[in-house]
Amino acid sequence: MQARKLSNGQVKVAATGFLSLFSIVGILFYGLPFFYDFWVKEFGWSRATVTSGNAFAKVAVGLFGFFAGWLIDRFGPRRLMLTGILLGGIALIGLSTVTTLGQFYLFYVFNALAYMCAGPLPNQVLTARWFNTSRGKAMGFAYLGIGIGGMLVPQIAKWLNIEFGWHQALMILGIMTVLVSFPMAWMVKENPPVTSKEAIAEAPVVPLKKIVRGWPFYLLVIGSMCSIGAVSGTNQNLKLFFSLDLNYSQTQAANILSLVLFSSIIGRLLMGWLADKFPKKYVMILIYALVAASIPLLYFASTPGVIYLFAFIFGMGLGGDYMIIPLMAAELFGVKIMGRIMGLVLTADGLAEALAPMFVGWLHDRNGSYANGFATLIVLAVIGIIAVAMLPKNENAQSPLTKS
Repeated sequence: MQARKLSNGQVKVAATGFLSLFSIVGILFYGLPFFYDFWVKEFGWSRATVTSGNAFAKVAVGLFGFFAGWLIDRFGPRRLMLTGILLGGIALIGLSTVTTLGQFYLFYVFNALAYMCAGPLPNQVLTARWFNTSRGKAMGFAYLGIGIGGMLVPQIAKWLNIEFGWHQALMILGIMTVLVSFPMAWMVKENPPVTSKEAIAEAPVVPLKKIVRGWPFYLLVIGSMCSIGAVSGTNQNLKLFFSLDLNYSQTQAANILSLVLFSSIIGRLLMGWLADKFPKKYVMILIYALVAASIPLLYFASTPGVIYLFAFIFGMGLGGDYMIIPLMAAELFGVKIMGRIMGLVLTADGLAEALAPMFVGWLHDRNGSYANGFATLIVLAVIGIIAVAMLPKNENAQSPLTKS
C-alpha cells in the first residue's frame, strides 16, 4: 500500500483508524493498567478488584456488541464512533475522581461502551469497506495507532503523574482521548465511491443464520477468545507484576511496557504484510504461537535480559493478535455483514479479555504468586493455536459460506 495510490477518502479512513485506535485502545485499554498499582496502594484494593473493572463492564455491556454491529451494518460506523470517543473521554475523567467501587465500576462501563463503539469493531468495518486487495496493510497501518498509543501512554502517564499526580494524569488523558480522535472521525465518510478501485466488489449476502451454524465460525470464536484471553491476562497484570512483585521503579516498568508496545508496532506491520501475501490462517497460527512462546519467559524474569526478550516476542504477538481476527473473518465470511459477525466475535473476545486478567489476579491473591496464572494463560494460548489450525486452509476450501 503506497501513499501515492491512495484516494483522499482512503487517507482519511486510514487516519481515522489510526487516531481512534490510538485513543480508544492505546490510551483507554493499554493506558489504564498503568494506574492499577496506584488504586491498590491508595484504596487498599486487591489485584482481583482492580482488574475486575474491565470484567464487570464487559459483562454488563454484554451482547451490545451484536447490536453495535447491526447499527454499523445498517447506518455505518461514523456516528457510533463519535459517540464512543466522547464516552471514552468521560470514562477516564470519571475514573480520575472515583473514591468507591461503585463509581469505579460505573466509569468502567463507560469505558467498555467506548471500546465497543469506537474501538476495533467500527474501524475494522470501515477499513474493510474502503480497502480490498491491500486490506491487510491498511488494517496494519490503522492498528499502528494501538501500538504507538500504548507505547507512548506509559511514558506520558509517568510524566503526568510526576508533575500533577495520578488523578490529574487520568483526567488529562481523558481530554486527550477526545481531542486526538474526534475531529478526523467527524470528517470521514462511511463508504467509498462506487468507482474506487479498492472498493469491495458486489456480492450476495450470506444469511447470518447460515454462518453461525457452520463450524468455522465457532473455531474462529474459540481461537480468538483463547488467544485474546492469554494476551489480555498477561498484559493487564504486567504493571502489577513489575511494580509489586519484581519491585521495579515506575520508570523501569514504564520502559518495559513501552518496549512491548514498540515491538507490537513491528508485529502489526509485519503481520499485515504477511496477511496480504500468505493464507491468513497460517499468519494467525504464527501470531498465536508467538504469544504462547513468550509467556513462559515470565517465569525467568529475574534472569538478566530475559524480560526484554519477553517484551519483544510478546509485543510481536500482541501486535498481530487483534488485527488478524477481522482479516480472517473477512476471508471466511465476506464483508457484507461483517459488522454483525465481528460484533458477535468481539463480544466473545471481550468476555475473555475481561475475565482472564481478573482470574489471573485472583490466583495471585490466593497463592501469592503468578505461577499458576501464567500457566493458565499458556494453556489458553495453545488451545487458540489448535482451534485456528482446524480452520479451512483458505476461503475456497471452506463451504458455500465463503463464496459470498
